[in-house]
Amino acid sequence: MSKTQAKNARRATISALRAWSKGHDYAETLVERHAQRNQLSGEERALFNNLLLTTLRNLNLLDFWIKKLRREKLDFETRDILRVGLAQLFILNIAEHAAIFETVNCSKPRTRGLINAILRNAQRKKAELLSSAQEQTPDILYSCPTWLYKKWSQQLGEAAAINLLKWQQKPAPNYLRLNTIKLTKQDIVELGGDEQVKAVGDNYPHFYEWKGRGLPKELLADGSCYIQDPSTFNAIRLLNPKEGEKILDACAAPGGKTSLIAALSDNQAKITITDLEKKIPRLESNLVRLGVTDFKSHVHDWLAPAPQEWHSQFDAILLDVPCSNTGVLRRRLDARWRLRSSDIENLIRIQAQIFSNALACVKPGGRIVYSTCSIDNEENQEQIQRFLKQYPQLTLVDEHSTRPDLDAIDGSYAAVLQVNS
Repeated sequence: MSKTQAKNARRATISALRAWSKGHDYAETLVERHAQRNQLSGEERALFNNLLLTTLRNLNLLDFWIKKLRREKLDFETRDILRVGLAQLFILNIAEHAAIFETVNCSKPRTRGLINAILRNAQRKKAELLSSAQEQTPDILYSCPTWLYKKWSQQLGEAAAINLLKWQQKPAPNYLRLNTIKLTKQDIVELGGDEQVKAVGDNYPHFYEWKGRGLPKELLADGSCYIQDPSTFNAIRLLNPKEGEKILDACAAPGGKTSLIAALSDNQAKITITDLEKKIPRLESNLVRLGVTDFKSHVHDWLAPAPQEWHSQFDAILLDVPCSNTGVLRRRLDARWRLRSSDIENLIRIQAQIFSNALACVKPGGRIVYSTCSIDNEENQEQIQRFLKQYPQLTLVDEHSTRPDLDAIDGSYAAVLQVNS
C-alpha cells in the first residue's frame, strides 16, 4: 500500500471516529459512509475498518496511555488522532515510522508538533506503557464501562467477568447459515473448500464459521446462505414451528429468525411479520431473497396494543424484544459505550409492555417464545419469573441461554411459555 493510500485510510478513521464520538452514528454505518466518501480501495478499506474497530474496542486503554503521556487537557480531535496513533503502535503493531508519520500528517498544522512529540515519546516508552497497562483494573485493561464490569463481577464472579471481558476484545468471526429453503443438499466444497468453512456442531445444524478472506458474495446475494450467529437458532428451536401453523414474528427485522422459522417448517408455516415502518422494506427484501413464500407484513409498534383482529389468532409467537445487547458486545462495539445502567431498567419495562401486548394474540394452548441477545438475569430469567407471577395462565416449558466466553458464540436467552387452555 502506498503512503497516500495509508494516509487516506488513517484520515478516514480519524474522521469516522470524530463523527462516532458525537453520538449520531453507529460504527457499521460509519465504515460504509466514510469508505465511500474517501473513495477507499479494497486494501485501504480493510486498513480503515481495522483501525476504527480496534480503536473503539480499546478506548479505555488508549485513553489511559494518553493520560500517562499528556497530563494537560486535549481537544477532542487531538485525542482522537492520538487514539488512532497509539492503536497502531501498541495494539496492531504497525511499523512505527508509518504509524507516526502518516498519523501526524492527518492532523492540522497547528497540532502536528504536539502530536508528533507525544507519539515519539510513546515510541520510546512503549515497553513501560505496555507493562503499566497490565497493572490496571480490568475495566481499563479490557476497555469496558466500569459500572458494567462491576455488575458482571457481582452477577458472575470476578474471574468469570474478566474472562467475558477478554472474549469481547477478540474480533468476531463470520458465521453463515445454509438456507435449506433453497438448498436441500450443500457440498461444503462449493463454499470454498474445507479449509474455509467449519461446522459449528450438531446443536446448530447448517451453521458454519467462515474462515475465508472474502465472504461468498454470490451465495449471499441469491439467498443460498445468510450471515447469522448460531445463537439465533435456540429461540427458533424452542418455538418449534410446524407446517400449517399461524406464526407471528413480532419484532422481525432484519429477518434472519423469520427465515429460520420458514426453513424449520419446510416453508409451510403461515407467517405474519411486524416491525416499525422504517424497517419493513429491508425485512421484506431479505425474506424474498431467502425464498420465504408465505408471509404477510404489517407495520406495528408493540408498545401499543395489538389490533383486535389479531387477538387469540396465532399458534406461536416469536418475541425477540429490544434488549441491552450485552451478549453481542464483541460484535456491536458501539453498544458497550452507549449503554447506561438506567437503560436496562427502562428496557425491562419496555420488554414487559411488549410481552403483555403480544400475549393477547396467542391462541389458548399456543406458545410464545421470549428471546434476547442479553446475558443479564434481569432481562432474562428474572423477567420470565415476573411474567409467570403476573400471568397465571402461562407455564414455562423450556429455556436456553448462551454465554460468549463459555459457548464461543454470541450470548443469548430464550424461553418458551405455554398458554394454558
